[in-house]
Amino acid sequence: MSAVAHDHLHGHDHAHDHPHGWRRWLFATNHKDIGTMYLWFSFTMFIAGGVLALGIRTELFQPGLQVFRPEFFNQLTSMHGLIMVFGAIMPAFVGFANWMIPLQIGAPDMAFARMNNFSFWLLPPAALLLVASFFVPGGAIAAGWTVYAPLTLQMGMGMDMGIFALHIMGASSIMGSINIITTILNMRAPGMTLMKMPMFVWTWLITAYLLIAVMPVLAGAITMTLTDRHFGTSFFNAAGGGDPVMYQHIFWFFGHPEVYIMILPAFGIVSQIVPVFARKPLFGYASMVYATASIAILSFIVWAHHMFTTGMPVTGQLFFMYATMLIAVPTGVKIFNWLATMWRGSLTFETPMLFAVGFIFVFTMGGFTGLILAMAPIDIQVQDTYYVVAHFHYVLVAGSLFALFAGTYFWLPKWTGHMYDEKLGKWHFWASMITFNITFFPMHFLGLAGMPRRYADYPMQFADFNMVASIGAFGFGLSQLIFLVAVLRCIKGGQKAKDNYFDAQDDGLEWTVPSPAPFHTFETPPKVQWKHVH
Repeated sequence: MSAVAHDHLHGHDHAHDHPHGWRRWLFATNHKDIGTMYLWFSFTMFIAGGVLALGIRTELFQPGLQVFRPEFFNQLTSMHGLIMVFGAIMPAFVGFANWMIPLQIGAPDMAFARMNNFSFWLLPPAALLLVASFFVPGGAIAAGWTVYAPLTLQMGMGMDMGIFALHIMGASSIMGSINIITTILNMRAPGMTLMKMPMFVWTWLITAYLLIAVMPVLAGAITMTLTDRHFGTSFFNAAGGGDPVMYQHIFWFFGHPEVYIMILPAFGIVSQIVPVFARKPLFGYASMVYATASIAILSFIVWAHHMFTTGMPVTGQLFFMYATMLIAVPTGVKIFNWLATMWRGSLTFETPMLFAVGFIFVFTMGGFTGLILAMAPIDIQVQDTYYVVAHFHYVLVAGSLFALFAGTYFWLPKWTGHMYDEKLGKWHFWASMITFNITFFPMHFLGLAGMPRRYADYPMQFADFNMVASIGAFGFGLSQLIFLVAVLRCIKGGQKAKDNYFDAQDDGLEWTVPSPAPFHTFETPPKVQWKHVH
């Protein structure tokens, strides 16, 4: 399955092409520079969100109020969620899209280079606005990352700052998505049909449509919150005839597709890595594409499974229960395909593959707890307990985050021209994997025993598991410093990377480009010749 590319590079990297200093970054229109900025921005936010998480775990280390006031504890939990979702995970995947999509499809750049610059530069001010809300009277958002009414009507100006920050980040996501869709549909190299695109490109194409569909829904929900707060409307205010549960419906109509926005590109990354280290083509390429599309479509009809305890009629509970169980089918197809790709392959376990296999293992566990939560009678018991916290961290941390790590180690030599330190990468993997499970596995038991989320205090019987989880969390946080060291050492130097340093027999054109990828690639479109079709 190899693509042969010709005439893709001429020595066009003259000084006049290359802006230098701060201008290069501020006015960046090159997809590689913008991708790099997205990735550094998301890592910065990941550290910020991680510090808040360690604050939460410090408070919960022992029963009794230890360090923070309960009000501030609520700000920590809410802002940790908002920063990780909108500041760390989503921009990281957009960074990957910027870097890799043009390289994989043989495009010279993204379709709208200036808009690409704008959609990145919206993020730092939005992030500053979000983080700065900690320092205003009344503090930051403390209504949970879901920003549920009617609590939102009682917050200080930090709530308004959070709402504006989310608006700006949403605008950035929509522009990024328009750019990605246009690039993929119009700028593929001659000969690269849709069904020959790398899986990462496919997953992002579908994700971009999801983003365009649901970001405006979130914008609507928080705008209604804003008018309820300042302009006398009563959308969600029961005292004025409004309905707080309507907020939940609108939010989760955004929120459920949003969790697939954060996992589909991860599926794409894993689908690129597994075939390379199994040394055989991806099993069932077409079924992977259809499964991704099915997940995206079904994600729109499962939103109220977050709301089984709101007094929904039994008919509604049954519908959302069955729809949620149905979405496990295409997800299962993907897991089967990855396992079938590895089956009887000549596997080696370099760092990207370790993270990919770790992803499959832990994501599957998170998927099973999701299936359990899909059952309305069980969900009513464990709703808003630590069981739910355990479930979504298994899919978001061990899902999205581990896939991001896998993709970083996989493509870092292509970005920097140097091989990463394999020993450091393996240390990072094992430290992350073990401490992650020490942190989040006990939370399943806490939840089943009835410990509610977002509480700053708890009775004695939950003490042991909380202590274990807190110790694990600090270990997990420290493990990420290994990642930072590995990346910085790779940027600084190290063994020179070949063009195709993992000998990928892959369908992406990124392996035909030198490492590091030059500032301008594919000035004349590569001719894609398919030696053999899927």
